[in-house]
Amino acid sequence: MTEASAVLSFDLAEATKYLAGRDERLRRLIEETTPFQLKIEAAQSPYETLVEAVTHQSISGKAAATIFARVKALSSAGGIPTPQEMLRLRKPALRKAGLSGAKILAMKDLAQKTIDGVVPTLGQAQKLSDEELVKRLVSVRGIGAWTVEMFLIFRLGRPDVLPIHDLGIKKGWSITYGKKHMPKPKELLAFGERWRPYRTVASWYMWRACQRAGNAAMRKIRPARVRKPHQRLKPKRLARNRTRRR
Repeated sequence: MTEASAVLSFDLAEATKYLAGRDERLRRLIEETTPFQLKIEAAQSPYETLVEAVTHQSISGKAAATIFARVKALSSAGGIPTPQEMLRLRKPALRKAGLSGAKILAMKDLAQKTIDGVVPTLGQAQKLSDEELVKRLVSVRGIGAWTVEMFLIFRLGRPDVLPIHDLGIKKGWSITYGKKHMPKPKELLAFGERWRPYRTVASWYMWRACQRAGNAAMRKIRPARVRKPHQRLKPKRLARNRTRRR
């Protein structure tokens, strides 16, 4: 594993200084918690990173680690099966490893799109914009925007990623800014404009805010408020109400 200082494409000191100057609450959080850092698995290709990400979807980390080890055992080389190997692996073998039917289909599609060049190599990915990478990778079955955002942050070290649907970031925002409710994604997106072009760093500190607060404080935060549309009165009831006002 390598630390962020070896892979970041931006100046961390400049980023934290910029954010501290733009946001008083974030400045205090930066000063009071551990310094920003990312650890990135330098050896993994985008394909390998996404195979691991699919494995981890919707299950505990411990269970995912067990299944991932079984998937790697299916490779002739002992590592993650290559795209060609993944396409050759039969569904019963992948099922036995612990993968669901949906995850098997996702991995097969990921393997095919890697061979076809839709999923780029690491060198290609480093040259593509965030927008182009999102467009390409979400075309893979089972890969959503959140998974791509985690890839952009933790594999490529991109500076300006804000995962607006991430539960930890939403709760961290509520804790940092003293809110009882989580923000709606659009609200968080609008608020995060003040953090450009270092929204990755701000997002990381929102995660740290959750860690500092602890589970008890996290449980107190309510879901985002949802405004109920006003119900239209039926014509008879509307007429009756007008009569009463007279």
